[in-house]
Amino acid sequence: MAQDEDRLNVRRRVMDVDKSVRNPSLLELAAAIQACSGVEACNITVSEIDIETVGTNVTVEGTALNYDEIVGEIERTGAVVHSLDQVIAGDRMLEHVPRMR
Repeated sequence: MAQDEDRLNVRRRVMDVDKSVRNPSLLELAAAIQACSGVEACNITVSEIDIETVGTNVTVEGTALNYDEIVGEIERTGAVVHSLDQVIAGDRMLEHVPRMR
């Protein structure tokens, strides 16, 4: 993925991330993501709670975001990235526009 990222200015990544109920805390997870190069902001929203795991939607915004670095920091905390659900790249942010059918 690194070759493509060298040519793109990735500005937003939305990921499905699971963590243990106990650790890391949402603040620890946010701190790990904020430590990555290019990260200007992150939003971690709990989407689901199970007996042992917490499902979260993680949105990261910034400039030239490196997926491998972000995933590495998330995994270092003990959390797991299940999927990359959105990528926005370019000189500006472009929001999804639903198609009319």
